[in-house]
Amino acid sequence: MSTKKYSCIFFDLDHTLWDFETNSRQTLEELYAQYDLHKKGVTDFNSFHVRFKEVNSVLWELYDNGKIDSIIIRKERFKQILETFNAYEEKLSQEISHDYLMTCPKKGNLMPGAINVLEYLKDRSYNLSVITNGFEEIQHLKLASGKLESYFDHIITSQKTGHRKPAPEIFKYALQAHNIQHHEAAMIGDNLIADIVGARNAGIDPVYYNPDSIPHNETLHHEISNLEELLQIL
Repeated sequence: MSTKKYSCIFFDLDHTLWDFETNSRQTLEELYAQYDLHKKGVTDFNSFHVRFKEVNSVLWELYDNGKIDSIIIRKERFKQILETFNAYEEKLSQEISHDYLMTCPKKGNLMPGAINVLEYLKDRSYNLSVITNGFEEIQHLKLASGKLESYFDHIITSQKTGHRKPAPEIFKYALQAHNIQHHEAAMIGDNLIADIVGARNAGIDPVYYNPDSIPHNETLHHEISNLEELLQIL
């Protein structure tokens, strides 16, 4: 990559800048204690957390593929988790779901190097935007909690645009928001399909952020394991 090639850098939010795993785990620990889930049949927190990750991953994959909407995620997520432990009660499930959605986005843990990278890019006059499949109001809460809002010109969500990554329309929306052509932008994200293949299909150069070194078969021009590696290629 060259500093002369791009005028704009797009970022995914969850798992790329905002540390979803840490923020989610902290929230779930609080809710596990708050609702005395160990007394309701949820034997231990680790089992609760593991089941959350399993259910959440499946539901979000369905959402990203356009097979369910956000209402289903909110309704089904904790229902399915509690059912695993024979602890499902509709009121309990709804309350935990509500509290999770209200609490987790207010956590401010970021991925390592996030602020350093954003400062670096701003100092070099890049325009920056977030492109995310997350819910509109929730993503803005996350940005505020992580003190990230001031870095970005636009927060482009699937809810706002009516298109979810990897659909090319959401990336084209971002290009139009900045009044640039596809070759003037790069996309940084952790999701190989939604972020990387999606950006590439829209003609945007992608950088795959893969901190856990997950194996894959994609041919990539740029793959990083730490965000600060961007300082060497942007």
